[in-house]
Amino acid sequence: MIAREWHAWPVGYGAMALESFVAIMAMIAACALSPGVYFAVNSPAGVVGHTPEAATATITAWGFPVTPGEMEQLAREVGEHTLFFRTGGAPSLALGMAHIFASSVGRSLLGFWYHFAIMFEALFILTIVDAGTRAARFMLQDLLGHLWKPLGRTSWMPGVIFTSAAVVLAWGYFLYQGVLDPLGGINSLWPLFGIANQLLAAIALCVATTILVKMHGARYMWITCLPLAWLLATTFTAAWQKLFSPEPRIGFLAQAAALEHAIRTGAAANVAEAQRLIFNARLDAVVCAIFLVLVLLILADSVRVWYGVLSGKKEARLCEAPFVMTQLRAEEI
Repeated sequence: MIAREWHAWPVGYGAMALESFVAIMAMIAACALSPGVYFAVNSPAGVVGHTPEAATATITAWGFPVTPGEMEQLAREVGEHTLFFRTGGAPSLALGMAHIFASSVGRSLLGFWYHFAIMFEALFILTIVDAGTRAARFMLQDLLGHLWKPLGRTSWMPGVIFTSAAVVLAWGYFLYQGVLDPLGGINSLWPLFGIANQLLAAIALCVATTILVKMHGARYMWITCLPLAWLLATTFTAAWQKLFSPEPRIGFLAQAAALEHAIRTGAAANVAEAQRLIFNARLDAVVCAIFLVLVLLILADSVRVWYGVLSGKKEARLCEAPFVMTQLRAEEI
């Protein structure tokens, strides 16, 4: 898979670089909003209340004043019916960016800038999903190719369709589970997305290190090993905390245990919603653990290859396609 589909990884590198810029933009956009408005947009109904009056009263009690009228006027200005309970980050990012842009040209274009930012973020997310889906399909085809050769051929259309459908159904299921989450559509999906995204970067760095070791020995491997070590340290620490932290607001298993206790003691306001949250928390924990095990296996196999090549016990056989100069560049020369 690495040899045949190496061209897929630069797309992932570019996406991750862009994500860092989007993260900075999101923080700037959040700072452009008043805290009351920010929490009114991003707080799920299950936390602050199911009506605008209840939500604004809860948020105001936190020390961040906001009124239903203020939110209604803001929604009208940006062309939305309501801005309450819009969890996930996209609306607040768009709203903050719209405020920044409108401060230069006037509030009459607030709606235009809001929908422009929504379109920008939607296209960005689609590129992330596209790159991740293609990379997952390549890996699934490579794995299934060991069971049946035709499935490993990226040129065989039935295999492409089957593996693409399998990957889309897999992440589509988690999207569906997130939408059903009583605390907001992003509640169960976002932690997994953050963990998986950075672990994908770790896998890409393992691949890049393997290629550098095969091409140049140990001379340049530090270029990819340093960020790999940082990613593994931070992401594995965060994933471990998400799994085993005793704090219900952090740990998946702790959250499930706290909700079970609430059901047993009769403290749960809605048993059906609590059971859904328990299922989602445990599902997140299982998938997170699988992610960690898979990345550990890839890392261990990569270290085995590095050691074999550097010690001379393994042949440094390169399978990557050779460099080919573009036709335009060749014509210039």
